[in-house]
Amino acid sequence: MSLRRLHPEQPESFEFSAANHKWAEAQLTKYPEGRQASAVIPLLWRAQEQEGWLTKPALEYVADMLGMDYIRVLEVATFYFMFQLQPVGSVAHVQVCGTTSCMICGAEDLIAVCKDKIAKNPHEISPDGKFSWEEVECLGACSNAPMVQIGKDFYEDLTEKTFADILDRFAAGEVPKPGPQNGRFAAEPLSGLTSLTEGAAVNEENASAALALAYGDTIKRIQGDEVPVLKTRKA
Repeated sequence: MSLRRLHPEQPESFEFSAANHKWAEAQLTKYPEGRQASAVIPLLWRAQEQEGWLTKPALEYVADMLGMDYIRVLEVATFYFMFQLQPVGSVAHVQVCGTTSCMICGAEDLIAVCKDKIAKNPHEISPDGKFSWEEVECLGACSNAPMVQIGKDFYEDLTEKTFADILDRFAAGEVPKPGPQNGRFAAEPLSGLTSLTEGAAVNEENASAALALAYGDTIKRIQGDEVPVLKTRKA
């Protein structure tokens, strides 16, 4: 495991937005008195969603809210790689899966695209400030290798060309369709279905891709006012 430290440049302060603070207080009610520290991961995640990355003031803010020692919260933040301890691109942080299946199927080509279009080194921000990238361990989409995670969605069955096009579309403010990029519906065999072949398809896209397209945004950070089950989608 690599050594993870806080970024040398830190903001002076952090504070949850009003909506996020209300949400965080509600999370504490899920736990018995004296067990509020159990909410540390969701509160850290919400802090990261608000700012894009986890700052030292954010760690201390969450620690104070939960009555935890700062070092205990730092231990959590440095252990879990889902927490970004350095600034990320304002539009998207790209996570390239580099484990076995993806590496065999072309992850190194995707990393080359990141180096060319974003920055030479992982965790560096692009010159326009919009993007950053890193290589990560298995993201669990091995049958759709190679793939990347951008925001909350997977972009699968990628080539250098399709991946570069996705980045260009994000930069232009568009919403690329997540999921397989080679025409597959989900993770069925590349040669086509060998079973469950009868009946018409119910949806044009798989559920994950359809949801992202319905919301019209795949990289919006959580602001605190979302109600996922009830939120009105685009017509």
